[in-house]
Amino acid sequence: MSDEQRRATMLRTVELEADGLQALRTALEGELGARVLQAVALILDRPGRVAVTGMGKSGHVGRKIAATLASTGTPAQFVHPAEASHGDLGMIGREDAVLALSWSGEAPELADIIAYTRRFDVPLIAITSRSESALGSAADLCLALPRMPEACPNGLAPTTSTTMQLALGDALAMCLLEARGFSPQDFSEFHPGGKLGARLKRARDLMHGKDELPLVPLSATLEQAVVEMTSRRFGVTGLVDAEGRLAGVLTDGDLRRAFQRGLAMSGPAAAAMTPTPRTAAPQDLAADLLGLMNEKRITSLFVLQEGRPVGILHLHDLLRAGVL
Repeated sequence: MSDEQRRATMLRTVELEADGLQALRTALEGELGARVLQAVALILDRPGRVAVTGMGKSGHVGRKIAATLASTGTPAQFVHPAEASHGDLGMIGREDAVLALSWSGEAPELADIIAYTRRFDVPLIAITSRSESALGSAADLCLALPRMPEACPNGLAPTTSTTMQLALGDALAMCLLEARGFSPQDFSEFHPGGKLGARLKRARDLMHGKDELPLVPLSATLEQAVVEMTSRRFGVTGLVDAEGRLAGVLTDGDLRRAFQRGLAMSGPAAAAMTPTPRTAAPQDLAADLLGLMNEKRITSLFVLQEGRPVGILHLHDLLRAGVL
């Protein structure tokens, strides 16, 4: 096979899978979309988990759908249908709902799970291409996908079909996410690691505490403020009033401008400070603060609570944590 033939195979594969997604989109504008909304309502009404199941490639897709549901506010787990027949049916509770995937709807390994849901009145949602199949007929709610050709030239390897299953699972998960009002704050609780976890950290997670704050009284001289600034490593000094509230900050830039105006080191630091500095709150997202620092070309932010400094955040802290 020539490179040109391989390139044609790549393009044909993507085109056929894109055709499947387009057909899915069209179906969602009609009856399938109405059934997905029913599935959302059914899952929201269940106090338990969503038990996702499927065999073969549908099972692999089911694992991903379960993981997506669980990470976006809908408790879910994957139950392997073969293992279910050997004791894992106990993983499915009476308050759960079952989401079963099978393109043909005839996977024999699903028989015990289907029977279990019927026996104990556990709602069964099917994702299949054949509503008249054993799975589709047994389900309380059948999400019937359009029948589209596989990208496999032999018409055998699940390709277009699994792409459509995955997209429908994502659509269901996102509907549930929005219905639950699942926020970035909630998301961060389930994604503490990696770059995503770093972007979802908050100022309170990365800031330096009170013991490290470069602060002087509002009455301090410029010399006192400079000594405090140089004794720390943030390139800034905060000036606080008698109640401990931040009245302003003194930066390297403020110092240069003060000296250009002829302000003496014995003069008041307040005369050189920036009286309305950019600050952060403990709950602010690290990613948002990095954007603010880049936009305003600043390297440090005081973190305030009720106007009083409780921490300080440096640009390097964000970069070290992987917030990019």
